[in-house]
Amino acid sequence: MDKETQDKLKKAAGIEAAQLIRDGMVAGLGTGSTVKFLVDELGRRTREEGLKFTGVTTSRRTQEQAEGYGIKIIDIDDADHIDITIDGADEVDKDFNGIKGGGAALLWEKIVAVNSNKIVWIVDRSKVVDTIGAFPLPVEVIPFGAGHVIAQFKKRGYKPVLRLDAQGEPVRTDEKNYIVDLHLGRIENPKELAGDLITTVGVVEHGLFLNMVDTVIVGDPAGPRVMQNPDKA
Repeated sequence: MDKETQDKLKKAAGIEAAQLIRDGMVAGLGTGSTVKFLVDELGRRTREEGLKFTGVTTSRRTQEQAEGYGIKIIDIDDADHIDITIDGADEVDKDFNGIKGGGAALLWEKIVAVNSNKIVWIVDRSKVVDTIGAFPLPVEVIPFGAGHVIAQFKKRGYKPVLRLDAQGEPVRTDEKNYIVDLHLGRIENPKELAGDLITTVGVVEHGLFLNMVDTVIVGDPAGPRVMQNPDKA
């Protein structure tokens, strides 16, 4: 799929999801290229339709974009509830297991998600897969001792790669941690893997979001389609 087509599908999914935000809501706003289209549409609705809602963002990038449209953003600890969170995903399978963190925001994304009444993901159709794992699994680790964590991952056959920026320096999250990407190919037992990763000393969080999402809005050429998680009905 070429980038122009992919962006059209992402934009369509973002515009569709923006209709889920109503006046008075507290809404979690995710991070990534698809969410950028969502925030653009919410900004349009704010200016043209007078939409008034409060946002909780999963990254400083999203916060800056939303505030540029005049959207009110508050800290998560100042929100007594979050009605709905709309975010992207790097992969999602038929069991509603997903990989997130391509934008290095997985820790904040997961904190906002687990404190939300409803979770919606917006993706283009290329992100819907039979088995997750082709997209490298991001793991957030603290810088101190990161080399030893990577060495442990190598011993376990996880094929870890420290994520670097364009200058060859380690990518830093909003919490100033590192991202290690695991090139697994296929993840046959995500629950087992999630347990192994989160109990590894030095790991802050991993990008496996397992059966957490309520609804997935998929950008398709024929128009956005909705996948509803039967476990969340």
